[in-house]
Amino acid sequence: MAKWQRSFFQPVLPLGEDGRRVTGSKEHIALSRMAAGEGMVLLKNEKNTLPIRKGTKVALFGKGTVDYVKGGGGSGDVTVEYIRNLYEGMKIKEDEGKVEVFDKLAKYYEEDIQKQYADGAVPGMTVEPELPDELLNEAREYTDTAIITICRFSGEGWDRKCEAAQDGYVLDGEEKRNSELSAKIFENGDFSLTNAENAMVEKVKKAFPNVIVVMNVGGIVDTKWFKDCDDIQSVLMAWQGGMEGGLATADILCGDVNPSGKLSDTYAKNLEDYPSTANFHESAFYVDYTEDIYVGYRYFETIPGAAKRVNYPFGFGLSYTDFDWKVTGASEENGVITVLTEVTNTGKTAGKEVIQLYYGAPQGKLGKPAKVLGAFKKTSLLQPGERQILTLKLPVNQMASYDDLGKVCKSADVLEAGEYAIYIGTNVRDAAKTDFTYVVKEDTVTEQLSQKAAPYHLQKRMLADGSYEELPQREYVEEGLPRQDKYAIGLPCPDTRGQKGIDFLDFLDFKGVCFSDVADGKMTLDEFMDILTLNDCINLLGGQPNTGCANTFGMGNLPEYGVPNVMTADGPAGLRILPKCGVNTTAWPCATLLASTWDEELVEKVGKAGAEEVKENNISIWLTPACNIHRSPLCGRNFEYYSEDPYLAGKTGAAMVRGIQSQHIGASVKHFAANNKETNRKDSDSRVSERALREIYLKQFEIIVKESHPYTIMSSYNLLNGIHTSEHKELLTGILRDEWGFDGIVTTDWWTFGEHYRETKAGNDIKMAAGYPERIKEAYEKGFITEEEIRRSARRILNMILKID
Repeated sequence: MAKWQRSFFQPVLPLGEDGRRVTGSKEHIALSRMAAGEGMVLLKNEKNTLPIRKGTKVALFGKGTVDYVKGGGGSGDVTVEYIRNLYEGMKIKEDEGKVEVFDKLAKYYEEDIQKQYADGAVPGMTVEPELPDELLNEAREYTDTAIITICRFSGEGWDRKCEAAQDGYVLDGEEKRNSELSAKIFENGDFSLTNAENAMVEKVKKAFPNVIVVMNVGGIVDTKWFKDCDDIQSVLMAWQGGMEGGLATADILCGDVNPSGKLSDTYAKNLEDYPSTANFHESAFYVDYTEDIYVGYRYFETIPGAAKRVNYPFGFGLSYTDFDWKVTGASEENGVITVLTEVTNTGKTAGKEVIQLYYGAPQGKLGKPAKVLGAFKKTSLLQPGERQILTLKLPVNQMASYDDLGKVCKSADVLEAGEYAIYIGTNVRDAAKTDFTYVVKEDTVTEQLSQKAAPYHLQKRMLADGSYEELPQREYVEEGLPRQDKYAIGLPCPDTRGQKGIDFLDFLDFKGVCFSDVADGKMTLDEFMDILTLNDCINLLGGQPNTGCANTFGMGNLPEYGVPNVMTADGPAGLRILPKCGVNTTAWPCATLLASTWDEELVEKVGKAGAEEVKENNISIWLTPACNIHRSPLCGRNFEYYSEDPYLAGKTGAAMVRGIQSQHIGASVKHFAANNKETNRKDSDSRVSERALREIYLKQFEIIVKESHPYTIMSSYNLLNGIHTSEHKELLTGILRDEWGFDGIVTTDWWTFGEHYRETKAGNDIKMAAGYPERIKEAYEKGFITEEEIRRSARRILNMILKID
């Protein structure tokens, strides 16, 4: 196939064998199901209640039995042929002779939920119906085993606890609608059980001796109602498992799959135990990241008294079998610490285990978390008695801390003098200190940097002992054209530009200069750029009209030069095509679940398969992965993001990018950066110290950039320390390009409040969904942007298009 043939002519040419389409194929759906099973986490399993023994009769309780949430809403939604709920999954197991299901109870929930759907409800935003006593009694006569399912839904543009702060901000539109709906359904907030859910749970607990709980959720929820409850024996954190999530859950419940997922977050006893909760809604216009680097387990394992507030630690997960492990070797050579760990399946069932390496740096002058994840490996499927040696590698420089105030060496990554302990285990709490210790004899600068993206108005931050230190304040002075009225701009779509003065036959045959000459090596990109006018370059800096089944617009589009209009598509839980197009794609498990697999190879397979569907539908850039940090359980988009830990998020995201770009489809890593709240997301300022920014909120992006070289990075909606990220030159040029060596393009998120010419000047190459060429021309004429800056971004866009097939 000729280069860019799909972009020019939109032929829907199948990629599968024998001319079959891969989009929504049986093979991809099977991979989605398998991935879902790999990431589900068994939190509790007393008296070996799970797996369900063959022939057991079960009763399915709760609306979540049929009200299945495959993933989150907004750009993360996917159009699919079907969604498999738990009832359907268990009926398949019944057909296989594994279990027997009390249908009358499941049908009761099915009828109620279908009525709620007909009245306009969406999955996960439904009301728990009252459980009739008569039906409960019939179920108890049928069996002694109950399975309760709780489901939750959240989406883009609103937070799980969406409030109007007392500083003049008024919720409107989608925020207001979802806030009111959520408050109506979840009177205690959707972190906790509703009154109706709690009443149902209490009834079931009293009636049944064997109770299993399935959590169909996208992120952190309340766990204290089952953690120490003797009446609930087993709990499976099933997440949002994509279109086959209900069947994947049934696979685990019935023992066809042995759970091997591990938590990618810390589960505290109460929402208030997370340090981010206190000021999450302090203002709609800013968030002070006062907990600094002490996010997730870094907080709970370090701050005095915080450990007792944890129900389930980071990295925790049970199995149906047992494992023993031991360190068989540890050494350091050429700046890399290597630890060999032998893992043995000592149980009676085949299974997988995840070995996690943590390091503990000396407190020194900077203060450090007690433990930090440094490496991890998942075993292959080990048969009973089988052993496997895992090799975990930790570069010494990875243990450095960033000194933003000059306590050791200002604006530098520093290894402070002292002993660096190495811990090995299967979760952060149980990781045991090894005999190997790495010693740094004197304070060592591993990389000298310079101050970038530092805060202006963050007054204090947390220290390792739980106290706070004051931070310096500074002022920001803005220059340039008077800002446009951001609210009056609206949501413009790209113009369809007509080309004048081109002979029709010349257009068809691309006589003269053609961009394909660059791809073929007949001319250099610089030579091609010399031919483009300034107006040509300016037109490249904005989004282009949709073609085919795309709905998030394109990039490129200079037909007179043969530059294709390459399309973009939403992610990250699957290729998102609007229902009206009639194309059903594969819905993959949510990002939290994929991170919980702790399996880079599996995530890479998901990325590859997803990219095949993107490519087959003539789309060139998939707007995924999303890898912001789970700073707070309240963030409405946490289902799209991987983890509270930047290393796990970075490794998972890098694997996804590798898989996607193996198909010469561009990945767009988002949202860069510190986008950890949806309320007023286009105008909220994330105030974060430079140290926390570099060690927590940028680290996963750095890992992805350096390991997987993504074609594109998407800047976020929010401000970062007083400056829109899309206009933040220190972030986009100083850190991303100059320090990390990123050579792709930066795109805005869609319809940001940032000024187009300011974005271009900062290193944000293209404004989506549409550009403002006249505004750029005005800024150019008045000396606020140079031709060199315009051409620089245009060249990057063309260079990115050259990578796409």
